[in-house]
Amino acid sequence: ADFLEDSHEVKASAWFGRYLDGETVEFYIEGSGGYAISNIDLSSHEIYFTKQTVMANLEPIIFFCYQNEYAAAGEALGEGLQKTLEKLNKRSRVPITLEASQRPPDAPIRLNSTQMRKIRKSLLIIADTTPITSFAAKETTQLIPSPQVCIELGYALQCKRTEQILLAHMERPDMSGQFPFDLPNYQRLSFKTAAELDKILPKAIEAQLARYNLF
Repeated sequence: ADFLEDSHEVKASAWFGRYLDGETVEFYIEGSGGYAISNIDLSSHEIYFTKQTVMANLEPIIFFCYQNEYAAAGEALGEGLQKTLEKLNKRSRVPITLEASQRPPDAPIRLNSTQMRKIRKSLLIIADTTPITSFAAKETTQLIPSPQVCIELGYALQCKRTEQILLAHMERPDMSGQFPFDLPNYQRLSFKTAAELDKILPKAIEAQLARYNLF
């Protein structure tokens, strides 16, 4: 493919620096998927791509598994995600959209639905695992997130790589105990207030999306 930018602009770009360092630099082409740079000829303004599987079957979507039972957490995460994407999309090579769970009020979730397809195709799953209740087990108190979130998260754990999942929960002063999902610390986000979330959420999401070379 030909590129229109001047050679000095290409040399000054961040992605070209990563390419020279030996990193895999991937571009997302809407409707076609992800491609990695295999070679660049600056004199003839030609760039060669190889089809990649990292984003080839994915879409630039962040999927939000929300809960309504504890409104303070749900509202903080929903607003925080909107603000974070507004900031990140100013630098992203591809516009990233936020998709939230669409749950029928009087019907069960179907695993072959459009919603489940979006979970499979998304770059990142963010689940609100704020506990809505708890029960005393033999040795500890077990915290229970929204059952609808648990269903969607269980499906995501089955069809996605674990590094494509981020768990977020608001610490509740009236509940303490153990969560049912055990992921590495860098994939868990704990916050006490919306203000605290606004400080840590952008960095957490950008770190999770780093593998796609969107920024």
